[in-house]
Amino acid sequence: MAALIIVVVLVVLVLFGILTYNGLVTKRNRVDEANSQIQVQFQRRHDLIPNLVNAVKGYMDFEKGVLEAVTTARSNAVAAGAQGPAAQGQAENVLTGTLRSLFAVVENYPDLKANQNVLSLQEQLTTTENQISFSRQHYNATVLEYNNSLQVFPNVLIAGPMGFTKREFFAADQDASAVPVVNLG
Repeated sequence: MAALIIVVVLVVLVLFGILTYNGLVTKRNRVDEANSQIQVQFQRRHDLIPNLVNAVKGYMDFEKGVLEAVTTARSNAVAAGAQGPAAQGQAENVLTGTLRSLFAVVENYPDLKANQNVLSLQEQLTTTENQISFSRQHYNATVLEYNNSLQVFPNVLIAGPMGFTKREFFAADQDASAVPVVNLG
């Protein structure tokens, strides 16, 4: 009878370990999938920016500083992708700021504001920015769930020894609280 109880307890412990491990793997994979969705949106934005810069370049000969800032910020954001969410988030936030500057300068050029190519690219970038924001929220929620699952008892007994580590959040855009000025006139 005692041997049967020991076997049952061992089976329960093994099943607990398997279920906990599989749950942690599933959550880690969700974090990786959410991160890949952000990368897709960042890539889309990175691909649209050269087209926008080329579309406005002819109109803005004396605004080269703005165009160079956007190009540099884009290059830095692409390079930061391999440095983790914190560095990438910071570089992407700088890129967002330079794009805002570019859009503000575009407002000063009536011919440029009326150019369908520029308008289309602006609309695509705006849509992409919204998708990036949603993807960041989803990623951060997924990271929160994953990190919490690593730290709660009894998961913590399996997470550490099995090599599960906390993930970083994507930091919020520090300038997100700045309300954009819309000029419809």
